[in-house]
Amino acid sequence: MLAKIADELPQQEGFLFEPKWDGFRAIVFRNGDEVYIQSRDLKPLNRYFPELERALAQSLPKGCVIDGEIVVAGARGLDFDALQQRLHPASSRVAKLASETPASFVAFDLLAAGGRSTMELPQAERRIRLERLLGQIPKPVYLTPMTRDRSEAEDWLKRFEGAGLDGVIAKPEAATYQPGKRTMLKIKHVRTADCVVAGFRWYRDSKDAVGSLLLGLYNEVGMLQHVGVTSSFTIAMRRQLADELAPLRKNALQDHPWRDWASATDDANRMPGAQSRWSGGKDLSWEALRPERVCEVKYDHMQGDRFRHAAVFLRWRPDKPPQDCRYDQLEVTTPFELEKVFRPGGRTG
Repeated sequence: MLAKIADELPQQEGFLFEPKWDGFRAIVFRNGDEVYIQSRDLKPLNRYFPELERALAQSLPKGCVIDGEIVVAGARGLDFDALQQRLHPASSRVAKLASETPASFVAFDLLAAGGRSTMELPQAERRIRLERLLGQIPKPVYLTPMTRDRSEAEDWLKRFEGAGLDGVIAKPEAATYQPGKRTMLKIKHVRTADCVVAGFRWYRDSKDAVGSLLLGLYNEVGMLQHVGVTSSFTIAMRRQLADELAPLRKNALQDHPWRDWASATDDANRMPGAQSRWSGGKDLSWEALRPERVCEVKYDHMQGDRFRHAAVFLRWRPDKPPQDCRYDQLEVTTPFELEKVFRPGGRTG
């Protein structure tokens, strides 16, 4: 079951509110003595998380199916980078990471219990049964917090971000479980930033339409760091951008801050074209632009020193000097202890 984006928490009654976890969505099947962990795209995840497989087999009752999220909790909250590293092809590396950065499973819906489907039950009833099922379950399995109090959910939007969570989910308490349907609401943190446009990628195989703009911010020592992309354009806008940016391509690499990215041996400077196992073989080649233009983008949150997701283009900022596009413009979230989110029982109001 999926969620659609909303600008704010619903005002009307009849919703259950939960934190939005930033991890890998997964459904766990406990059948007999076996546990099967399935990704959102229906792939098995057991081999990547052997410590979770063991814990789930030991703690979950037989005949249940649970929807939830796999996360890795670090010293400063959820660590999505560490979670990505867990998807490694080498078994020896997987075993090492399972010990160094163990994963947790956060349960937030019950699809079956005692060998019987609960998908036709209302969300509120499924939640009650999930609490009964997992009320005393030991870590690394957790029951997500839940509240009916809108004011508390508003507070979560502010406080829980420091733990690495990225919003709140609003679930209609009378709704059944509907796979593939966007019956829930997703309220995420939204902010804006002024970024330098320092390059672009072509749209698919074309040479007359822009696929994405490469965004940069200056750090404290004056180096332009690649922080992400914006790519939400209509086809007409893509062609317009190709014409509009053409003059900035002239001699762009001559003094470009990213001209040496191809020889970089690590990702320390956030160069935009480096291949990795996460790129899936995609063509990441890019065209340089003289870093003279600034655009304002909308983003939800940062992952380290770059945007967690693609930013949304809002407008050009001809009044903004590129040198003023620095990290210090970004809102800093207050650190928050993840243990306060992982409270026993998971029920708040």
